[in-house]
This record gives sequence, structure tokens and C-alpha cells, in this order.
Amino acid sequence: MALKIKDIQAPVSLEMAEFEKRFRSSMKSNVMLLDKIMSYIVKRKGKQMRPMFVFLCAATVGKIEDSTYRGASLIELLHTATLVHDDVVDESTYRRGFFSVNALWKNKIAVLVGDFLLSRGMLLSIDNGDFDLLKIVSEAIREMSEGEILQMEKAKKLDITEEVYYEVIRQKTASLITACCKVGVASAGADPVTIQSFGEFGEKVGMAFQIKDDLFDYGTQEIGKPLGIDIREKKMTLPLIHALNQSSRSEKKHIINIIKKHNENTKKVNEVIKFVVDKGGLDYAQGVMNRYHTEAIDILRTFPDSEARQSLEQLVQFTIERSK
Repeated sequence: MALKIKDIQAPVSLEMAEFEKRFRSSMKSNVMLLDKIMSYIVKRKGKQMRPMFVFLCAATVGKIEDSTYRGASLIELLHTATLVHDDVVDESTYRRGFFSVNALWKNKIAVLVGDFLLSRGMLLSIDNGDFDLLKIVSEAIREMSEGEILQMEKAKKLDITEEVYYEVIRQKTASLITACCKVGVASAGADPVTIQSFGEFGEKVGMAFQIKDDLFDYGTQEIGKPLGIDIREKKMTLPLIHALNQSSRSEKKHIINIIKKHNENTKKVNEVIKFVVDKGGLDYAQGVMNRYHTEAIDILRTFPDSEARQSLEQLVQFTIERSK
């Protein structure tokens, strides 16, 4: 039976409902236009997986405190800021099926909205003395920025190795889930060793999560993005990297040429997709994803069994089984 988010969050459902209220409150502004944009952003929120990681990690090692709510809000505020800025950088007009902020209110306002969200998150921590939580999340934002730029740099040459790919996704995606887990246990008063362990757990979950996203690009499931979009955007993901590593020099040259010069041609993009499937790229990526998943669960099971820990295991399972 497919896992459902509502069932997974059961041990912290009351806390998640309370978090929703506090998070909305943290986004309010006296400037009418800004308040209108904040309301729009709140209405189109996703599955709330990041706050769920924060609350479930806190509940696994101890008690959910006021600082847990602030930590979850900090993560969401800073992450939302990066998404608003990303849409400007990528010139995206849609986010999760809704118009992006820059599409509705133009780039200048979108950049300022992102800045506002960043400042709200930082002040929320500073005003309450949550410097340890702010440090964890600030490090994640730095890593995410570095990962994005590293990926852009490599996209020009299309020379990314498997090792560089892992570094890109560790910084771009895994760093934020790492921060969620560390913030959760730190807010519950965990010792440095436990915080480090949950950081490693979160990193492995994040790696598996991103590889799952990469697999969607090859049509394993429908995820709301056009098939082959990573190829069109010249993103070198694990299935493609592995397929190229299994190829002759001439095959590699041909595929790289398509990605560089014919990435808008649907027929050519489909040729790349078939090439990746035939070379075992999907099976290889699936195997790596499953390995990260197993390693994450192994870390989690070094901590005492509880309803929260079981839900955390289910949340990890959900990240690799999701269909969107």
C-alpha cells in the first residue's frame, strides 16, 4: 500500500498544525503588496516535507520545543527565499503548477521578496538567540548556492564526472535536508555527536531524493515536468553520466553533440533517453539511490525505536517511492 503523507506525519500532526499558524504569522508584513505576495506563497506550499523532517527528528531524540517551531520556520523562510530567487535566475514562470512570483510581479519585486524572506528568517533566530540553528541553516544556504554555480560551470563543458555529480547534489539538495535533521535534533537539546549522526542521515536521504528526481526525467513516472527537461537544460544527471561511461568514444561524442546543439529537438532528446535506458543508466541510478536509502535507515536504527522514528523511516521510504 502506498505511503501517504498524512499518515506519516501522524505522531507530529498537532505540532505541524501549530507550525502552520506560526509560519503564516512569521511571513506577515505591514506593506500591503508584500503581504499579498506572502499570502500567495503560503497558499501554494507543497507537502511540507522539510518541517516534517524537523519535527520528526526532534521527536525521535527528545521533546519538541518552541525552538523546534522556530527552526522549522527558519528552514521554510530561507528555503522559500532561495526558490523565489531561483525562479528569477532560471526565468521560470511556473512553480508547482502555479505562476511564479517573478511571473506575476516581475523580477525586481521577486528579488526583494526573496530578500525580505531571508531577513525574516535571520531575525526570527537572532531575536530568540537561536544562533546554533541559524548557523546550521546558513551553512546549508551557502552550500546550495555553491552547488548551483558548480552545476552551471560544468554545464558549459558537459564534462561532469560521477564524483562531481555527487558533490553537486550533496550541495544543491542534500544540504537542506541535512540542515532540517540537524535543526530538529539540535532544537530538542541533542549532543554534538547525535547532531552529527542526524546530519549524515539527512545527507543520505537528500542524495536519494535527488537521484529519484533525476530518474523522473526519463519517464519512470509523471512528475509534472516535461520528459527530458534535464537534457534540454544540459544537466548531467547520474543516469546519463553512467551511460556515457559505458560508451565508445564515438557514441559519447554523438550524444554530447545532441545535448549541446539539438537539445530543443524532441526527436533527438528521445534518442538520448533511449541511449541512457539501453546503456543501463536507469538501473544503475536506481541501485545507487537504494544504497543511500539503506545507509540512511541504518543510521536511524542506531537510535531507540519510537513512533516518531518509525514515521521518519516511512518519510525516507516516501522520498524514493513518490510519483511526483
